[in-house]
Amino acid sequence: MSELSSEGATMDADAYAAVDVDAGRPEVRTTAGALRGRTDRAGTAVFRGIPFAEPPVGTLRFGAPRPARNWDGVRDAGRYGPPPPQSAAFGMDALAAGHAADDGNWLTLNVWTPDPGPGAGLPVMVWLYGGAYVIGMSGLPEYDGGLLAREGGVVLVTLNYRVGIEGFALIEGAPANRGLLDQVAALEWVRDNIHAFGGDPDRVTVFGQSAGAGSLAALLAMPRAAGLFKRAIAQSVPGTFFSPELAADIAGEFAAELGLRPTVGDLATVAPGLLPAAGDAVGARMERYAQRWGVLAHTSIPLAPVVDGDVLPAAPWEALAAGAARDVELVAGHTRDEYRLFMALDGTLGEVTEDRAASALRTFSPGGSGGSGGSGDIEAYRDAVFGPGPGSDSDRDPDPEGLYERVRSDWLFRMPSLHLAEAQVAGGGRVHFYELAWEAPGMGGVLGACHGLDVPLVFGNLGGGLPALLLGEAPPAAAEELSGLFRAAWTGFAAGEGPGWPAYDVERRLVRLFDARPTVTAYPEEVSRALWKGHVFGALPLVGQG
Repeated sequence: MSELSSEGATMDADAYAAVDVDAGRPEVRTTAGALRGRTDRAGTAVFRGIPFAEPPVGTLRFGAPRPARNWDGVRDAGRYGPPPPQSAAFGMDALAAGHAADDGNWLTLNVWTPDPGPGAGLPVMVWLYGGAYVIGMSGLPEYDGGLLAREGGVVLVTLNYRVGIEGFALIEGAPANRGLLDQVAALEWVRDNIHAFGGDPDRVTVFGQSAGAGSLAALLAMPRAAGLFKRAIAQSVPGTFFSPELAADIAGEFAAELGLRPTVGDLATVAPGLLPAAGDAVGARMERYAQRWGVLAHTSIPLAPVVDGDVLPAAPWEALAAGAARDVELVAGHTRDEYRLFMALDGTLGEVTEDRAASALRTFSPGGSGGSGGSGDIEAYRDAVFGPGPGSDSDRDPDPEGLYERVRSDWLFRMPSLHLAEAQVAGGGRVHFYELAWEAPGMGGVLGACHGLDVPLVFGNLGGGLPALLLGEAPPAAAEELSGLFRAAWTGFAAGEGPGWPAYDVERRLVRLFDARPTVTAYPEEVSRALWKGHVFGALPLVGQG
């Protein structure tokens, strides 16, 4: 997720810990040494907590990842590795602290395979979690890959990467985008080792949601990631990428919160578990920095990938339009009501006034402070979405809340996702697009087709934790059916069979609409698409000095 609140949802520590089923002990040999995994109740082999890089602590703090050292004997791979330091959002800091001694061994991955052992040649799917670049861990129960691996006939990999200040703050003396470099290191491990688990290193699909999709968009633009995967699935791509100037200014605020400078020498004196609180403090007072950080100051998103010119040479939309990923087949999409979840969690639902909606328009519309147009575009947005003229959304409630939700959904996720797809087409690549429109029944049915709803549907893990929040304690049959469609589309795409609907082009704009009655249709958010047509997504700038 991208904009986060710690109110209204917490993760279940017991669910995180309850992972071992001792029905079997399969073994494989990697380049670093032998591993002993487990066999789950359905017969799928799973190997957890495999180090793909050295712990990034001590002399390696804030450094690029280094390959994990070899070990002697057989290493037990029955438990998830410890997660990286977490923000307090959703109670993730407490969850991370409660499960393992924090030895810094955060950079681990997990593998599910229906056919362990070399020679099976199965497609490989690698998952990147979301969490606004400040939270996330591969061991959450909703990311259990057993069902996808077993039903889809794929080898499923989930991984930890550094988040927060450790992974994404621009620190003097450290490489930028360390969290992205962690992901590249994990993909290199997959290239070198996945054959031993029954996977084909030449058939790797990377998929991710929210910050995971933003990370994936960055990987598509990064020379370091070229050739490490052939297909990609980007679910709800956030539009937040930072210029070096903006990222440096934000890092200065993180360090100032601790009475330090934003340098490796200073920040390395702070225990890793204490750094996220500084990030949370800055994120809680973003609006104070409106004169310097522009539109970003009206969010709670203090971290994102940095377009530094080295690790990430260009913003993803620019890079893809220039053909950087034309050889990678892409699925991209978003949910219909992306921002509704955040409104439910922060108490905004039912409380949006005309003034608040007008302020959101001034800030987030393509003609507002985050765009390139003028005040006339803001009124055009209002009229096009809710006015009586041709093309307006007459079936949506024309109230301030609906307008507020629409413009914030468009700015943060919907239009960045669509523009990424159109950039891929412009660069000569192939892309399939989708929208999830099925309304979540959780929280009394107020969520609509909200951000994050696709995650439990894709993995098929529909109970407990976040899935229960979105789907209710007893998921309806429609959720099971829709989940089956998602799983078949994602694994079919990974296998090279396509997702099951036509490729997107800028003439017909055909997309898969995942709803109670799934269909293929012209892109359903035409009003928003037309309003944002001329907007250029790129690195958010520093707009003023402190």
